[in-house]
Amino acid sequence: MTDDAVLLNVPVIRQLYHWDCGLACTRMVLKYLHPVTDEQFQSACWELKLTESVWTIDLAYLLFQLGVRHRLCTQTLGVDKGFRNQSFYRKHFDTEEDRVNELFVKAESKGVVVNKCSVTIQEIQAHLVQGHVAIVLVNAVLLSCELCSAPVKYCCFLPAGQPCFCRRPEYQGHFIVVCGFNRSTGCVFYNNPAYSDRVCCTSVSSFEQARRSYGTDEDILFVYKES
Repeated sequence: MTDDAVLLNVPVIRQLYHWDCGLACTRMVLKYLHPVTDEQFQSACWELKLTESVWTIDLAYLLFQLGVRHRLCTQTLGVDKGFRNQSFYRKHFDTEEDRVNELFVKAESKGVVVNKCSVTIQEIQAHLVQGHVAIVLVNAVLLSCELCSAPVKYCCFLPAGQPCFCRRPEYQGHFIVVCGFNRSTGCVFYNNPAYSDRVCCTSVSSFEQARRSYGTDEDILFVYKES
C-alpha cells in the first residue's frame, strides 16, 4: 500500500434482497474493522426498526449503535423534497420523510456525527490511505465496473429465472464500499453488494458522476478503524 495505490482487504458480502445493499455494506465494513456477531448486528437492526427503506442516516445510527466511529457527509440535513418526484423514492417518500428528518434533528444528541459538506475525491483517497473505508451512495445507473463483463440489473435484483419487466430508471440508489484506488491508472476499487465474488473497479470520472448524481445528496459515510 502506498499513497498512490491502495487496496484494502474488505470482505465482500452479498445483499439478500433488493433493498438491503446498505446493510450488506455495513456488514462488510464491520467484518473489516470491528467484528460483531450476527446476533449483535440483527439486534441493532431490530432496535433501530430498519425495514425495507434504509437511508444513509440509518446506517450512521447503526454504526454508532455498534460502537464504530464514523462521519456522515451529506448535502442535505434531512430529506430533499425534490426526491418525491423520483420513481426510486416515490413509494416510501410520504411515510419516510418525517422519520428521516427526525433522525437528522436528533443525530448530534445521540452521538451520530453528521456534517453538511461536499467531499472531494482527494479526501476519500486520503481516508483510504489511513486504512479506513467509506460507504458511498451512488446512482447505480451511472456506475460501470471495468472488470465485470455484464452490467448488473439494479432495477430489481430478482431471483435467478424470474423475468424483469423494469424500464431503466433515471436514478437507482445503491450503496457500495470504497476500498481502494490507483492514481496512475485513475481508478477506484469498490465492493458491490450485488456480487459476492469480486472487487469492482471504475474510473474516477464514472465514480464521481455516480456519487454526485441528483438523488444521492452526495452521501458518504467515512468509517474509521479505531473506535
